[in-house]
Amino acid sequence: MIGRKKEIRELENAYAERESEFVAVYGRRRVGKTYLVRETFSERLAFQHAGLKDKPTAIQLDRFRQSLEECGFRECGVLKNWYKAFDALKVVISRSGLQKKVVFLDELQWMDRPNANFVSALENFWNGWASARKDVLLVVCGSASSWILRKIVYNKEGLHNRVTYRIPLRPFSLAECEAYAKDRRLEFTRRQLAELYMILGGVPYYWHFLERGKSVAQNIDEMFFAKSDKLENEFGELYASLFQSPEPYVRLVTALATKKVGMTREQLSAASGVAESGKMTQCLDDLDRCGFIRKYTPLGRTNRGAVYQLMDNFTLFYFSFMATGRSRDRQYWSKLQSTRTHSTWTGLAFERLCLQHVDKIKRALQIGGVLTNEHAWYSAAAQIDLLIDRDDGIINLCEMKFAEGLHAISRQEAEDVKKKKLALKEETATRKAVYVTYVTAEGLKRNSYANDVQSEVTLDDLF
Repeated sequence: MIGRKKEIRELENAYAERESEFVAVYGRRRVGKTYLVRETFSERLAFQHAGLKDKPTAIQLDRFRQSLEECGFRECGVLKNWYKAFDALKVVISRSGLQKKVVFLDELQWMDRPNANFVSALENFWNGWASARKDVLLVVCGSASSWILRKIVYNKEGLHNRVTYRIPLRPFSLAECEAYAKDRRLEFTRRQLAELYMILGGVPYYWHFLERGKSVAQNIDEMFFAKSDKLENEFGELYASLFQSPEPYVRLVTALATKKVGMTREQLSAASGVAESGKMTQCLDDLDRCGFIRKYTPLGRTNRGAVYQLMDNFTLFYFSFMATGRSRDRQYWSKLQSTRTHSTWTGLAFERLCLQHVDKIKRALQIGGVLTNEHAWYSAAAQIDLLIDRDDGIINLCEMKFAEGLHAISRQEAEDVKKKKLALKEETATRKAVYVTYVTAEGLKRNSYANDVQSEVTLDDLF
């Protein structure tokens, strides 16, 4: 399995415990939750079942009965409700000869139909029976991360604090995507892998559509623009699967896609039409936990001035090139290469790529052991997309450039950076030293303007 070492270790730790354990695995659609659990436990599963999308309770219960029969409970009768279903599951667990009975319930949200009392029955099963044993490992997950988080992980009723292991499954990093590409014998340079990451993010399911022998542009055309039904309709399916009422979420990300640096709550409410309320807070929290947005406080401001920024690569690509309907050409992405539109997009997308790999930038700067806060900062005079505010009296002002070959700092660019640095010092009144740091694809060309740069990070460092 590529990556997932930490998550596998946590699952194995839960398996090795001497008490029964309740594990919740959550993350965005297509990130590999089901694959992780099945590959980790494989022959050790005592029972597994997945809910069916949009099916009524009667069908959900009938399918659950079939899963019980497949595990040896042949005499299982018709299940009238979820309490009876979990009573039948107790029989399967009690009969199992496995030392630890791993029970895997997938797509949990689809079993929770209106008036089905599914969560109540699950609570009764765990609190009243399974947790009292010492040999049950209950693993639950589902595509609707917001449902899992609200109904299971942060449940305020009978399942409150019952989850003993919380495993958020994040998208792959650049390094993991490179390992995945090598495993599939895909021949791409690191620059090409970076561009793929700018579009697909680190979602393994998207990467599995890449074909050997095709260029990046040809692959993207095939996946998004050639009417191949691979990922053309992914945007609508993505938000519908993650959130049971996706409309306010889509309105929020649609608004955030229009402003690179992000918006405050007030600005976002005005732009999206989603009223400032508890519902808006819930939506923003869900989007943040699923990794679609980030919440940050610009340097020098209080938490009341927090900004929400759209970070999901696929969502941003969709709004930039697919939502407008202008991309009807089946070779749209191939024809866009070497155009100003493409170079502008890669420049902006590379900045986001750097924000997603700040830990690698800090390692390259050899400040991994220093406490830091990462900020963006903007004013009427300047805009800085990444500041690394360090506890050792230094702020790294990061300039991120995705140039072909060595990046040559021009006179105008050098003057602009000086103005940013001066504005930052004056408006924040910081007493820290400000170091200009360049993050580039292949490094800086040595000229007189490069002498004002204190540190450099390259694309290789992000891997």
